[in-house]
Amino acid sequence: MNDRIEKSIEIAAPVSRVWKALTDYREFSTWFRVKLEAPFQTGKLAAGNITYPGYEHLRFDATVQKIEPERYFSFTWHPYPMDPKVDYSVETPTLVEFTLEKTAKGTLLRVVESGFDKIPASRRAEAYRMNEGGWEGQMKNIAAHVGQAA
Repeated sequence: MNDRIEKSIEIAAPVSRVWKALTDYREFSTWFRVKLEAPFQTGKLAAGNITYPGYEHLRFDATVQKIEPERYFSFTWHPYPMDPKVDYSVETPTLVEFTLEKTAKGTLLRVVESGFDKIPASRRAEAYRMNEGGWEGQMKNIAAHVGQAA
């Protein structure tokens, strides 16, 4: 199994617009389907309730690692934390990195989630599979939110 998921999409919108959709917590909440409680801040926990139908009983908890305006945004989290009775904080989180690059048609947005090899073997394959599909969907969601895929 691979240790990392990589997805990219070219969006027909300027980098500044894609950046705002990615890092403004209210816009992120809309396309990601979560209700974040406060703005993203480096070193701080970004948290809120998932709003995606069927997953409302789950929380989004991610610690912002780095924000480099209009270029790079990253956070760590515990992938696919489906069982509310499990303490995922004892696991090593994965790193989610977004990079933005100006293109002739708009913006190339790329997401890389790495560190799956540190997830317990008992749930590693399922977490990878669900997040691989999840990122595919989320890239389409942010493209639809800001405009269209190029």
